[in-house]
Amino acid sequence: MIPGFSTRRRFRDLSEQEVLALAISSEEDDARIYRLYAQRLREDFPETAALFEEMGAEEDEHRRRLIDLHAARFGDVIPLIRREHVAGFPARRPVWLVENLGLERIRAEVAGMEQDAQRFYESAAARASDPAIRKLLGDLAAAEAAHEALAQRTSEAIPESSRQVEEDRAKRQFLLTWVQPGLAGLMDGSVSTLAPIFATAFATQHTWTTFLVGLAASVGAGISMGFTEAASDDGELSGRGSPVKRGLSSGVMTTVGGLGHALPYLIPHFWTATTIALIVVVVELWAIAWIQNRFMGTAFWRASLQVVAGGALVLAAGILIGSG
Repeated sequence: MIPGFSTRRRFRDLSEQEVLALAISSEEDDARIYRLYAQRLREDFPETAALFEEMGAEEDEHRRRLIDLHAARFGDVIPLIRREHVAGFPARRPVWLVENLGLERIRAEVAGMEQDAQRFYESAAARASDPAIRKLLGDLAAAEAAHEALAQRTSEAIPESSRQVEEDRAKRQFLLTWVQPGLAGLMDGSVSTLAPIFATAFATQHTWTTFLVGLAASVGAGISMGFTEAASDDGELSGRGSPVKRGLSSGVMTTVGGLGHALPYLIPHFWTATTIALIVVVVELWAIAWIQNRFMGTAFWRASLQVVAGGALVLAAGILIGSG
């Protein structure tokens, strides 16, 4: 092999036997992926899982028809050729990434897979000279088009009552995996960094030093919160989802919460930077109260008391310590 040159075959150079072999291996791959999606969704989204199981069974039927045609035309020995052996052939996501996909993302992924398969069969049918091969490939292109439409309408194909249950579960999972850890991180980052940032600001009245302290406090708090969230619960018993996702959400939002009132100290004028930082603090605290009310169902007055009043006390403590 010459370095820098691809060893993959071009689709137009494949023989009809190789095209059939490629179709057989591709159908096998897709059937396994659909069953993996079904397994992943079965507990929380049984109706959608059943549809994907059905699609996997149909891919098995397509594969059987392709094998029968190959045996009739070329014999029982099928060439070993897979999608990764053909230049430009649509790749499939590594199966372990399914754990990181949500319901809607999986539905979109399946629709994309069927669209790829449809284009492949249409191109292959156009090149085929054997009438039986051309007919089967054309039939499979039509079948994949129907699958694509089904994948895009998965939610419509499910009974209303079951669809509502699945949507409620998906919303709850989103809240538990992303919103709740992110909100906790935003609250911690916004409130816990107030005292060190404003204590440093009023003690030194040096904006660059204040910014560095705020940056260090924000990044340190983000790393700490991220690792704490990820290590505290693997999500298997609590149903809160991937610890990596929760840790990422918590860590990033903690850092963002602290940086919000640290960034104004990039302004060299102390009182201008402090005034803007105080405005940012007010906006942050009220935004957190609104998020709690909007996504977590916390009464607005209660969220305001918890976040705004608590944040004001921490801010006052930092200013008083720094001024002393």
